[in-house]
Amino acid sequence: MLRVLICDEMNPGNLDHNGFQIDYQGNMDRAETLRRLSQYDALITRSRTKVDRELIDAAGPRLKVIGRGGVGVDNIDLDYASLRGLLVLNAPESNNVSAAELAVMHLMSAARGLTRSDRKTRAGEWDRKFLGLELKDRTLGIVGLGRIGSMVADRAQGLRMTVVAYDPYVPESKFERLGVTRAATLDELLDAVEFLTVHTPLTEETTGMIGARELARMKPDSIVVNAARGGIIEEQALVDALHSGHLFGAGVDVFVDEPPTADHIFLGAPNLGITAHLGANTREAQERVGAEIVSRVLAALQGDVSKGAVNAPALDPKTLEALGGYLDLGEKLGRIQAQLLPGAYDIEVTFRGEFPVDPAPVVSSVLVGYLSGSTDERPNMINARALAKERGLNLAVREQTDSPDYQTEVIVKVSTQGPTQGPDKARTRTVGGTVFGRSPRLTRLRDYRVELEPEGYILIASNQDKPGAVAQLSTLLGTWGINIAGMALGRSQRGGEALFTLTLDEGLSAEQLRAIRNLDVIDSAYLVKV
Repeated sequence: MLRVLICDEMNPGNLDHNGFQIDYQGNMDRAETLRRLSQYDALITRSRTKVDRELIDAAGPRLKVIGRGGVGVDNIDLDYASLRGLLVLNAPESNNVSAAELAVMHLMSAARGLTRSDRKTRAGEWDRKFLGLELKDRTLGIVGLGRIGSMVADRAQGLRMTVVAYDPYVPESKFERLGVTRAATLDELLDAVEFLTVHTPLTEETTGMIGARELARMKPDSIVVNAARGGIIEEQALVDALHSGHLFGAGVDVFVDEPPTADHIFLGAPNLGITAHLGANTREAQERVGAEIVSRVLAALQGDVSKGAVNAPALDPKTLEALGGYLDLGEKLGRIQAQLLPGAYDIEVTFRGEFPVDPAPVVSSVLVGYLSGSTDERPNMINARALAKERGLNLAVREQTDSPDYQTEVIVKVSTQGPTQGPDKARTRTVGGTVFGRSPRLTRLRDYRVELEPEGYILIASNQDKPGAVAQLSTLLGTWGINIAGMALGRSQRGGEALFTLTLDEGLSAEQLRAIRNLDVIDSAYLVKV
């Protein structure tokens, strides 16, 4: 009989499951939890219980799974849990419907001036002159077509809106399935829409992605909503666009710093509806989260760890010793491919040569790298395959005993070609690498052989094999004060197409990358951050 302890208050749903004894005691005090935990195979908490080293050590060897009802896991020592081989799960999808409905509510509220009218009516002013906007036949732009963004699209279509979305990490097949028009760039999206809502993770790439320049591209009297993460839309830029009258209205559920101070710029902004980060706060969502985390914990205890995994328990020492460098290599190859060709339909991982142990875990590390920063959940060695399947990626793994150039080599090929796409839309990128000792090396870009450490910023440029290309590019970088840390060259044949890579000490701005591409001696140029 597998035993599960629920020590925090929640609505866990049905507790009668064959083969399991589930003990529910909400608000169990810490001393009691420490005393009893060693008798259980799994622990389920909310945010109240601090699952630190003391609690994990008290659990002893029997505990296998820790479940956190909800999204955040700040109350759990993930590093120590992973070191002890404990699987940590959460249930982030439970609030998806609630979050999507809140975003739509903000769109409708801003369109009809509900916040404005409520404030004036309470102040004794009966203002019936305000003219709102209808959503019907308007164009909604969605940044991020993940779970919540997809739900918003569905509901907007029910309101007879036209939906356009920008998400470079989602394959074409998902846009077609949802009936959503794909925008190739963020600027293309902004030029086309009258309403905008963001539903993307907060990453280095998405922080401040909607600023003054982006808001200015939108049509006058547009509406903007952020019910995702504070900081995706620049707060000052949003307030300025409202004060200037360029935006008709806006709605926010999230702040960069929460709770906001009494003098926060949002609080005095006109035509701005504000809620206190309420995306998950519905009765139905809170009921779902309890039942969902119980279901996932029971599944994990029976061997199914495909849903909700937050961490990746440490591999056994033998496997980690044998594959450590390859796991690092796989994640870096995946991260490079995500920048060279986001939104792939197919990913193919080929292992060449004789590996010391089964290299299957390296496939998961490739997916972790490819999906990092592009999904609502943090990918790891446990959930990466499930997230890839949900994203619509087709995965193929091949093994070749011969490795003509190195003792072992990992080749990662990604393609945008899917069953609904024509050949003219197909694009493919190939990268490869090996491990020297425990140090990853990049060995292949497209059909070219290179050799460099995949670290920092890498500028990948192609040109015709003629003198002067590297010199001109190096001179341009020098004028910007950007130092070259390393270089690798490759060519198909003498005088034909060539490729070279430069490892840079710092990144390039969009303007600098455009200047490089405009050089007569350069055919193409891409910057990746490893």
